[in-house]
Amino acid sequence: MIDIRRFETLGGANHGWLDANFHFSFAEYFDQRRMHWGRLRVWNDDIIGPRSGFPPHPHSDMEIITYVRKGAITHKDSLGNEGRTEAGDVQVMSAGTGITHAEYNLEDEETHSFQLWILPDSKGHAPSWGTRQFPRDDRAGRFVVLASGREGDGDALRIHADARVLGANVRAGETIEYDLGGRKAYLVPASGQIEIEGEVINARDGVAIADLATLQIVAVQDSELVMVDTA
Repeated sequence: MIDIRRFETLGGANHGWLDANFHFSFAEYFDQRRMHWGRLRVWNDDIIGPRSGFPPHPHSDMEIITYVRKGAITHKDSLGNEGRTEAGDVQVMSAGTGITHAEYNLEDEETHSFQLWILPDSKGHAPSWGTRQFPRDDRAGRFVVLASGREGDGDALRIHADARVLGANVRAGETIEYDLGGRKAYLVPASGQIEIEGEVINARDGVAIADLATLQIVAVQDSELVMVDTA
């Protein structure tokens, strides 16, 4: 089963400095059919204006993953962590028992990002933050695990959830496969155009996937893919 959520059907809010698009119910946008997908609760497609961003605000008991598509994001939090994550790279904040953080675009250009919230398997974890570079060449023609709560996923950033966040870069005409084994997935092309089960999916469209043993993706155009595999 695949459910395509076209970009133009997403919820949204434009605050001038922030143009946000919501794949799931978020803030003042509510759609009972788009509450979550497995443990994936939020997928926001954000465009943050130059020299702006989110001032300090709190979170708890949520795994928050930011995938930067263009530009960079600068993080500061109440644990004393500071860091800058550039396009193609990922940061993870496990909010756990509570953390206050700020996310700024300190660049002279827009920052484009996907922010994902995944429900943890249990509450009360110690809060933490981390970031990692993921060279795009390593993702050529295959999925690479960027963040994971599963054992054996090597250098992936750790989250406290039975889920994986994956990235792939696929050239036009190539086909890649992923073993879902009946689990759920939510996939968004950051750029390009792909085909799944005969359906064409454009950049920034979302695809909710279930009841497939093997996911097969054909690149119609050169495409950058981000996907969550979730229980």
